[in-house]
Order: sequence, then structure tokens, then C-alpha cells
Amino acid sequence: MALKILLNGSKGRMGQTIAGLAGEMNASISAAIDTGDDASKHIAGCDVIIDFSTHQATGALLELAAKYGKPIVIGTTGHGADEKRKLLALAAQVPCVWAGNFSVGVNLLFALTRRAAAVLGADYDTEVVEMHHRFKKDAPSGTAARLLEIILEERKLSADALRHGRSGITGERKAAEVGVHALRGGDVVGDHTVLFAALGERLELTHKAGDRGIFARGAIRAAHWVAKQQPRVYDMQDVLGLK
Repeated sequence: MALKILLNGSKGRMGQTIAGLAGEMNASISAAIDTGDDASKHIAGCDVIIDFSTHQATGALLELAAKYGKPIVIGTTGHGADEKRKLLALAAQVPCVWAGNFSVGVNLLFALTRRAAAVLGADYDTEVVEMHHRFKKDAPSGTAARLLEIILEERKLSADALRHGRSGITGERKAAEVGVHALRGGDVVGDHTVLFAALGERLELTHKAGDRGIFARGAIRAAHWVAKQQPRVYDMQDVLGLK
């Protein structure tokens, strides 16, 4: 039987792509809604929720998921650090996959970045560069934010180490600094590069997305997986068995 999905953010680019691909992945859209619509009218008829809307909608949707015991996949980005901590506590009440990127290739990039950050010492300066289409509203991207989290975790640094762009007389680069650069333009689906630069050599890990379908297929795959899990917050590393 096809997995019944309540799709929030259905009019957005990702929402439309998920709706178009659901049928080929043994899933159907039981209800397609957007911010402002009453999700409670449709919650009973779904097996799982997929949310690609706006960060302001996440809290109410998680409360609804918890009330009805519905698994949820969250791909929405742009949450502040304090806001996300509170939402994660709520998300843990149900089976939840929360990820900044649902691409298989990007999740391998996460794993490789963690390994590189652990192996390469502080003498390797680290920078993250991402580029997206001109219509993207948040920066850095959710994928870049996750890459930064991984680097900070492995280097045992706080968020104070992040340097968002540079301008003027900045002085020499500090060893513990992690650079963040968000580029916007055209119709770029999503490019991410992590650079590790030392004196004498440089390592670059890059992923480039050319088709939004890779994220949609990953999200639907996550929906099938999370529907069989116990209440907890998971990510795509769990879905893909990369942990």
C-alpha cells in the first residue's frame, strides 16, 4: 500500500518536486497544504508528514504531529539556534527525520567532512562556501549549517569561531576561525564546498546538485524509513546507515 503523505509547503519548489515524484516511490500525497492552511483537518488521513515550508510553521506542525502520534520529515531551514533546541525537544516525541539536505551524495559529504576535520589538525584552515539560486531566503543554507556544525564538533570549537564573510582590514586569519561564505545567483540548485588549506597543500570536498529531484527522492525515502521507527530525532545519516 502506498505511503500517505501530508505535504506542508506544497507550493514551494521542493514541495512541487516531491508531489511529482511520490507516485514513482510507492507514495501518495494525501493532502497538499501551505503556511496558513489548517493542517489539523488533514492529519488523520496521513501516515507521515513531510515539511518543506517556513521555519515559523515548524513548531505548530510538530505539536500537531505529537498530538496525533504522526512521524514527520523536516527539511525546512532557517531556524535560530535557541529556536531549534526547543523544537528538537518537541520533535523527539515522535519519529522524526530532521535534515538540512536529503541528497545521498551530500550526506556522504557530511561523513567525509567529519573524517577530514578529525584527521587534519588546526594547521589546516577551514572554510565553507555554498551557492544557491537567487530566490533562496536564508543564509547560510541548511546544508552549510550542518557542515559547520560537524567542523565545530570535531575541532571542539564554539559558534563564536564562525566568520561570516570578510571585509576591510581584517588582519591575519586566526587559527581557530571557520569561514562561511554564501553566494546567491541564477538558478543554482545547490553547490557546497569544504576547504581545508594548510601551508603547501589544500583539500577540497565538493558536492554540486543539478536536479532538485535528488532531494525530493531522499525526503520520500526518509518518510518510508521513519514511518517504521521509534520516537526520536534522526537524520539522513541514520536513514542511509552512514553512522
